[in-house]
Amino acid sequence: MKDHEGRQREIFREEAQELLGELELSLLELEKNPEDAGQIGRAFRALHTIKGSGAMFGFCELVAFAHELETVFDLVRNGKVPVTNELISITLESRDLLQKLLDPETGAQNDAAALLDRLRKFLFFSEKAPSSKALLSQGPAPAPVQIKDAKGHGELPVTYRIRFRPAPDILSTGTDPVLLIDELRRLGQCKAIAHVEAIPELEALDPEACYIYWDIILTTKECLNAVRDVFIFVEGDSELQVDVLDGKKQKGCPDNEAGYKKIGEIPVDQGDLALKDLDKILPPKKQKPIGESMAGQGLVTDGKASALAGQQCIREKRSGTREAEPASSIRVPSLKLDKLADLVGELVTVQARLSRFSLLNNSPELTAVSEGVERLTEELRDTIMNIRLVPIETVFSKLKRTVRDLSAELGKEVELEVEGAETELDKSLIEKLGDPLVHLVRNSIDHGIECPRAREACGKPRKGVIRLQAAHSGANVFIRVMDDGRGLDPAAIKAKAVERGLVSHGAEITGKDLYQLIFTSGFSTAKEVTTVSGRGVGMDVVKKNIESLRGTIDVESRKGEGMNITLRLPLTLAIIDGLLVMIADSRFVIPLSIVKECVEHSRTGTGGHNGMRIANVRGEMVPYISLRSIFGISGARPEIEQIVITEADGKRVGFLVDSVIGENQTVIKTLGSTFKNTDWISGATILGDGSVALIVSASQIIKWMEQNGLESTTVSEGGIKIKEGVF
Repeated sequence: MKDHEGRQREIFREEAQELLGELELSLLELEKNPEDAGQIGRAFRALHTIKGSGAMFGFCELVAFAHELETVFDLVRNGKVPVTNELISITLESRDLLQKLLDPETGAQNDAAALLDRLRKFLFFSEKAPSSKALLSQGPAPAPVQIKDAKGHGELPVTYRIRFRPAPDILSTGTDPVLLIDELRRLGQCKAIAHVEAIPELEALDPEACYIYWDIILTTKECLNAVRDVFIFVEGDSELQVDVLDGKKQKGCPDNEAGYKKIGEIPVDQGDLALKDLDKILPPKKQKPIGESMAGQGLVTDGKASALAGQQCIREKRSGTREAEPASSIRVPSLKLDKLADLVGELVTVQARLSRFSLLNNSPELTAVSEGVERLTEELRDTIMNIRLVPIETVFSKLKRTVRDLSAELGKEVELEVEGAETELDKSLIEKLGDPLVHLVRNSIDHGIECPRAREACGKPRKGVIRLQAAHSGANVFIRVMDDGRGLDPAAIKAKAVERGLVSHGAEITGKDLYQLIFTSGFSTAKEVTTVSGRGVGMDVVKKNIESLRGTIDVESRKGEGMNITLRLPLTLAIIDGLLVMIADSRFVIPLSIVKECVEHSRTGTGGHNGMRIANVRGEMVPYISLRSIFGISGARPEIEQIVITEADGKRVGFLVDSVIGENQTVIKTLGSTFKNTDWISGATILGDGSVALIVSASQIIKWMEQNGLESTTVSEGGIKIKEGVF
């Protein structure tokens, strides 16, 4: 029982985190448009749901504080309190406090008192409003709320029929179903009919079990989602059915005009009445209400007949259309998804072995089975990869708060624009992408965007703009962080690099190569250290984090006009499509996403530079690198070799191999700590015959070759010796 209660509390914490995210987004949007009633309602509903659900799971301090904050936004919703920057700031601080109160060990309860004093000056309401303590111990349900339309005519636009059958063990989890019904009463006019026929005789009664269920008729101005939110923490274990009896379509909600169930369909759909019995009470000219007819013939209990009669009174004219069912969903712990992805990876490896075995045995029946397994495996792989995809909006939305708080701290005016927030990435990438993006955005605000006066002096608008863009491109996702600030100063960067000995005084270094120096550890051109930046720590961490995700980072800048930082990331870190190549008896995988073509090569290449040779590919001079030399593989070279032409970091470079085997579904396995310094290898995979193939990190090899050249290395049986260690 304790384990179950603990799981329920953990589910509440997860749901509350999402609701707090909703609250933050609505507040930031409300700051831009203080008259937006939709965002006011969105913030109020988030607070209301947190408060109502928190009471069920014993978060008393959180509930008490949320109640005070909800009271303020109830006044805002009724037009009694205006939306000001001060109110938004205090509410954002309150949102942060609510997040801390989700963990009782943070000691955040001590911070609540001071914040409550600042909140209460907005509370222009009578002393009859219930206190926080009264809220936690309230007895009778509150009086129904009178709902009016925009013109104040008292219109009650939507009527719902709700069948709520709690799980038998709902009381043991600390949840009181009656409190949920009371929450519905806060939404509008509500009538609840309890069904008690399932209560057993006293000898068989379990005092901890719930035998009662309810039919509820609710008339409210709220949409379907707001009604279902009341049951958000019990819906998974309980039976819940919400149907629209009568009402108008509401903006931003499921289509209420999609149609309503006929009154006769409702008891059949609920299982209270057999379809054949329905004909007995539906003569051509029926005079009595259907609920009364059912009770008169003993087809349903009095309670069910009363509920049905009430529904028919509300909607005398029945509609023949049917409301679309909301999409069902299930919350699954991420660890289970990770385990499933691992199993799919193992299945891909086993399928490769089966394909190889069928090829060696040359059996038509076995080949047919192998092809079927391969098709299903690919479909399963694609499905689990899609399940793991998460919109990048989850990261972008958090940056809105960062921009707001930091710009206020630095006295700057900055606006954040977002494009492509619906772009999806693997959840493992999303989890690791937040910190690098925060660093980049903070750097743009601190170093890039000028103060309002300086911008006006340069002929720019007072308000600076930071733009976040995300888009798919093949097997990659491109994320751009752009600003219209002062940009990078090439002269200052070069001077700092010369001072630190990174480049010689007379060296020719410009463009992208020069800008890459800002990612060197400890590199900073800032004249003074601030609480935000200036110590040269941050950008080097950004680059390391992006490269650990098998991504790249590129910088473009124009002095006085702004900067553009582009991140290129793979869609997933679990399974990729690769090109399997051979060098002597060793096999390697080159990511297929960067492969452009493969060409034959005879030993007549032209001269090269930095250990690279040049091949003429249909009139284009393409530099190429010998992987045999890179990895120190001995043995005779074949007469005809293959050059795998790749395009990475905007550069077209070939890799010389003995032969190309073909495409391969590559399940990426991480290397152990022994190989932590081998930057040229990004992982390994197990092939169908049980052997291991290394995954080549093309960008790292190209970069190392440009900086060091093959001539400065020592090729030996153990491989090329490099500064960090020996491969």
